[in-house]
Formats: sequence, structure tokens, C-alpha cells
Amino acid sequence: MDHDIHEHHEKAAHHHDEAAKHHREAAKHHKSGHHEKAAHHSKVAHGHSLHATDHHHHASKKHAEHHG
Repeated sequence: MDHDIHEHHEKAAHHHDEAAKHHREAAKHHKSGHHEKAAHHSKVAHGHSLHATDHHHHASKKHAEHHG
């Protein structure tokens, strides 16, 4: 059980890191006027954010089941 919780936290952190990278890329492309590339990276960042949130919810649920 604890391994599952750990994995969800690790995966959430990974997706947050990936989202941050893509947000930075989007900002860079936006600043240089490459709006299509900026939009692409923004969408990818959003997808990673959704995955991070999903893993966060799974970890929270596992915590509640294990400790609640």
C-alpha cells in the first residue's frame, strides 16, 4: 500500500515538473512571436497538470484508506 502511495506522489511530481518545462517553452515561444508553438506547449503543459492532479487524488485516496 505504501508503495502505491509513494508511486502516486512521484508520478504527480514528475508531471508537475513536465508541466513547468512546457509552460517555460510556451512563454519563450510567445515572447518570440511563435504563437502556434506557444499554444502547443501550453496544451501539453495542461495535460501534464491534469495527470499530476489525477495522481494527487489517487495518493490522497490511498492515504485516507490507509490512515483513515
